[in-house]
Amino acid sequence: MSWLELIAAGLGIIAVWLTVRQNPWCWPIGLLMVLLYAWLFYDWRLYSNLLLQVLFAGLQLYGWWQWTRGGERHDGRQVSRLGLQRVIAGLLVGGAGALLLGYLMANHTDASAPWLDAALTSFSLVAQLWMAQKRLQCWALWVVVDLCYVAFFLHSGLYLTAGLYAVFTLLALSGWRSWRRDPAVWGH
Repeated sequence: MSWLELIAAGLGIIAVWLTVRQNPWCWPIGLLMVLLYAWLFYDWRLYSNLLLQVLFAGLQLYGWWQWTRGGERHDGRQVSRLGLQRVIAGLLVGGAGALLLGYLMANHTDASAPWLDAALTSFSLVAQLWMAQKRLQCWALWVVVDLCYVAFFLHSGLYLTAGLYAVFTLLALSGWRSWRRDPAVWGH
């Protein structure tokens, strides 16, 4: 455990807590967190997760814009639900991304866990995109992904980061409950 990891983990908890509360400051705080984690994942040779953090940086900017300027009236997005076809399409894209990235990492890098790292990376991108668009289903996907990350980081000996993802899991469950109560989800 390093100070850098401790700071990144603390920022991550703050960012997700703010996301649950639909506070747009979650995005710039999240941006700082993902940049710190990009550096850490490079040191740990978790290249898919490094790539994920770089892509998350772009999604942090996209999410901040969506939450403050997106939507039909450009006054910020409201919580909404995805239809079943869009959920399935997103999961299929996540699966295809996992296969492609896993193949690349397994055959062209010295990644320590190329396939699992790639799968978690790909599905995290789907969940983050849904979150930036304020889709309720982002939280269910985050619960699954975060639980897998807990096991992955425990196995990798990254205990503080595993603890962070355990907290993320609890926050995702809280986000699911909170966003389900938002009147915009049900068209009220």
